[in-house]
Amino acid sequence: MLETTHFLDIDDLRTDELHAVLDRAAAVKSGADDTRLEDQTLGMLFEKPSTRTRISFETGMTQLGGHAIFLGPEDIQLGHGEPLSDTSRVLSRYVDVVMARLFEHADLVEIAEYAEVPVVNGLTNDAHPCQTLADLLTIREAFGGFDGVQAAWVGDGNNVGQSFVLGCAMAGLDLTVATPEDYGIDDDVLAHAAEYGGEPTVAGTPEEAVADADVVYTDVWISMGQESQRHEKLAAFEGYQVNESLLDGTDAKVMHCLPAHRGEEISHDVLESDRALVWDQAENRLHAQKGLLVELLDE
Repeated sequence: MLETTHFLDIDDLRTDELHAVLDRAAAVKSGADDTRLEDQTLGMLFEKPSTRTRISFETGMTQLGGHAIFLGPEDIQLGHGEPLSDTSRVLSRYVDVVMARLFEHADLVEIAEYAEVPVVNGLTNDAHPCQTLADLLTIREAFGGFDGVQAAWVGDGNNVGQSFVLGCAMAGLDLTVATPEDYGIDDDVLAHAAEYGGEPTVAGTPEEAVADADVVYTDVWISMGQESQRHEKLAAFEGYQVNESLLDGTDAKVMHCLPAHRGEEISHDVLESDRALVWDQAENRLHAQKGLLVELLDE
């Protein structure tokens, strides 16, 4: 079992625990580990809509022998009709683990503070650690490990990017990032990555970032809730699209956490090419989260 009770950020795990979760996920995926979570229930709280998060957690819990309950904005009044603390206390009396996909990270922290069961971050505006687990599992599979692998992040320094920076530092994966001015990785995240000995290299241009990359990762430029910033952000991100021109001369594989806005942050041709690890990456949400749930709950 893990030392941490909750998984709110990727660095809630120790570095050895991160590798242990990835090992467990790989073993569960291959069938070498058949641990079951019989009769255990996952409560899933959603403020934000989801495809991969809901399906992967619900399917994963079913495959482990447990049960998942979806609680969307119309099912409970999260933080409105009832304080978050009360919801968390009551939910803890019913379920064995909570996954929450919320806007504000502070709300997730409050839920965890009052929960008597493990709480897992299914995404907040600040972090997406479950995605990072899947990302690292995908890279490990594609390249046989992390040693000597050069990764690049191109685009917005958003919640997925922040978690990926820390995850790479913890895993010992070399990373270069290229982001437009005013849309970079937070300074405190860069400093925290440096504490793990893995502060990423900050490149001046996307071309510089991908020049020696084995794998290039991007995400949408306009995240949920940022629709009003669309015109401003499209102008700022001109030249940051991951396309064949950017990747010309490299053998780099490509990752994207989806959903993708084809023709914006990534071209249709790249997404449909042999470079794409995107579909393995999406599948690995299922396996990585199963590994995490087993590590959190299996005694």
